[in-house]
Amino acid sequence: MDSKLFIQALSKFLMGLLLIIGLIFIPAGSFEFYHGWIFICLLFVPMFVVGIILMVKNPDLLKKRLNSKEKESDQRIVVLIGGLLFLAGFITAGLNFRFKWYILPNRVVALASVIFFLSYLMYAEVLRENTYLSRTIEVQDNQKVIDTGLYGIVRHPMYSATIFMFLSIPLILGSVISFLIFLIYPFSLVTRIKNEEEVLEKGLEGYTEYKQKVKYRLIPFIW
Repeated sequence: MDSKLFIQALSKFLMGLLLIIGLIFIPAGSFEFYHGWIFICLLFVPMFVVGIILMVKNPDLLKKRLNSKEKESDQRIVVLIGGLLFLAGFITAGLNFRFKWYILPNRVVALASVIFFLSYLMYAEVLRENTYLSRTIEVQDNQKVIDTGLYGIVRHPMYSATIFMFLSIPLILGSVISFLIFLIYPFSLVTRIKNEEEVLEKGLEGYTEYKQKVKYRLIPFIW
């Protein structure tokens, strides 16, 4: 096992955990915001398991997933927007609990939790199918077009999974206002996907033919 990679992965995991705890519970003003604990368990338990599996079976992919420094200038703006949405959505959910603006019923929270978990399974399946999945937009050495499994249905199943995950998060946290904030995320992906496809068409052999074979980017029969 690569000890340096393990320390890097563990450090990012713990920093992410502490960040989410702070963003949720400080605005909430209480650790009794149990919706927050439900979300943390749904996010970080599977993340830990997937991280361990990648560490053992595919450390190269784990390295790619840990690298978040964008090379494409257009994408830095998209990443910044995503980060601001992330901050605003979680803080608003905490404030929603503190001031009791409107907390969604438990059945909505339960349904959103199931959707989030299933979306995470989809995310994990995409990781299994595509070992070239960097967090940044780039064409890697010896990269090949993946057109099997979920990639035979839509061209960007990872983004499809993250949309379901993102939109279920504020519902798990019980906040309609946060949901409206997170609703901007799918639209911000449009710019990222268009830029990513331009990069792949220029640098990845067979991607143009793949686009002709698989017509839809995110949602079958829609886009």
